[in-house]
Amino acid sequence: MADQRNVSAWRPRVPGVVEVFHAHYTAYSYPMHVHDAWTLLIVDDGAVRYDLDRHEHGTPHGTVTLLPPHVPHNGSPAGPDGFRKRVLYLDISRLGEELIGRAVDAPDLRDPVLRRRVGQVHAALARPGDELEAESRLTLIGERLRAHLRPRDAPRAPRPDPVLARRLRELLDERVVEGIGLEKAGGLVSAHPAHLVRAFSAAYGIAPHQYLMSRRVDLARRLLLAGRAPADVAGATGFYDQAHLTRHFKRLVGVTPGRYRAGSQRS
Repeated sequence: MADQRNVSAWRPRVPGVVEVFHAHYTAYSYPMHVHDAWTLLIVDDGAVRYDLDRHEHGTPHGTVTLLPPHVPHNGSPAGPDGFRKRVLYLDISRLGEELIGRAVDAPDLRDPVLRRRVGQVHAALARPGDELEAESRLTLIGERLRAHLRPRDAPRAPRPDPVLARRLRELLDERVVEGIGLEKAGGLVSAHPAHLVRAFSAAYGIAPHQYLMSRRVDLARRLLLAGRAPADVAGATGFYDQAHLTRHFKRLVGVTPGRYRAGSQRS
């Protein structure tokens, strides 16, 4: 089989994410190398075999692989059809150097919830304008990874914290158009981002990014009813572009902004 390599890479506007890397390799094998970031890897098709700290490992379907920084590893297809993978390179501050040893001992994690959440982050990162969703999901992923590496840190059921939830809601309400990241919000209210997400979701039954998008859609509806064009409304309400507005608007309202505006003009 001829070697085929199809890759895409970008650096999103999400704190702690150094790089997003998607690749489809057939016959390519990469040699021993190191990264200065955590490598969070899922394989969508095929499988990868690799050596880490002189021990052989593999990535069966449904596994999440976490490779620690500064530890050499290689990689090659485990079968004749190659593999398709999605990778997040995370700044070392996301997990901390003290967890490197545990990750070397157990890099392949069989956790369906974690696997699903990693896929959801990749989906959000592929949509410009959904950075808050990606940051929210990544915060919970970090918490779950730490629970694997340090079982005593397993997340507990969130305790109600309505005061903190209300403070985050106020921050979101004040910044509907410009938005706010979880790290910045956490600094303003002196809370860890993961605690922010859990407190808000427990109090209001909706994640912070979902709340912000619903507020933006409400604002967009008012502007559309006032006769403004969808492309103009997208920029005025904090969406990345008209396609970003359309995706969230149709999800919440059931029709596109253009059809919504046209219907209001007939009434």
